[in-house]
Amino acid sequence: MEKSSKIFVAGHRGMVGSAILRKLEQEGFTNIVTRTSAELDLRNQEAVNVFFEKEKPGYVFLAAAKVGGILANNTYRAEFLYDNLLMESNIIHAAYKNEVKKLLFLGSSCIYPKLAPQPLKEEHLLTGLLEPTNEPYAIAKIAGIKLCEAYRDQYGCNFIAAMPTNLYGPGDNYHLQNSHVIPAMIRKFHEAKVKEAATVEIWGTGAPLREFMYADDMAAACFFLMQEYNEKLFVNVGTGEEVTIKGLALLIKEVTGFAGTIQFDTSKPDGTPRKLMDSSKLHALGWKHTTSLREGLEKAYRFFQQENKA
Repeated sequence: MEKSSKIFVAGHRGMVGSAILRKLEQEGFTNIVTRTSAELDLRNQEAVNVFFEKEKPGYVFLAAAKVGGILANNTYRAEFLYDNLLMESNIIHAAYKNEVKKLLFLGSSCIYPKLAPQPLKEEHLLTGLLEPTNEPYAIAKIAGIKLCEAYRDQYGCNFIAAMPTNLYGPGDNYHLQNSHVIPAMIRKFHEAKVKEAATVEIWGTGAPLREFMYADDMAAACFFLMQEYNEKLFVNVGTGEEVTIKGLALLIKEVTGFAGTIQFDTSKPDGTPRKLMDSSKLHALGWKHTTSLREGLEKAYRFFQQENKA
């Protein structure tokens, strides 16, 4: 990419999209095109086609998606499948028709089978059953990967895909029911601290292992891949480090300053027992994350306090 290249960041208001936007601006890119969902409904094929024909972006970061945690995924199953299929299909096809030089599609680690061998390697895709609670979202993301591969095979498009591990950071959704684990915990522990509550309840046993990456590290990886990677196979993007949900809860308890105790509601689902990405392929290309989990959580909590004037 040249500094003058026209770049479309789809989903620029989301956590990852906004981080990509910050990264591009930090690197001196000025010809960046964005649209809010009110300005451009990415589920509308005609609207997307008109946008691409008018703007003619040279590069596309496809970070737009309908996202949420276990409860949201399991409750809005049709929306998660339908909306994500439409968005990615419309953008990828329009990128092909308008001769976009390169497109990066962002997937999710939930694409892997629930009981896939750990750590999760790229070749484990489609080797087993998915986690039932987020199967619709996973299927939509798998379709996005396969669209990129198919448009490369049939039309020679330089469309690549990156599969991030669990992400958190500025721009995250802190809704207690519809958010992912870290923002939900940050809000829950913060509100308990403010109310001087005796306990905080966490879903599940606390035993599942998870890997987390700070959103700005993910944006740096996306920027790196857009510059350096041109292969068909998608790339895992993770830290290679994992923590139990209990360990995470204890860390967020410290970061937020909550003085009470933690109770685990074992009647609630744990989700996938372990989810660690094998990011050796990316690391071999020369990129690694720079933000530790504690440092990232401290930044995320400061952002939450600023956004909520807490």
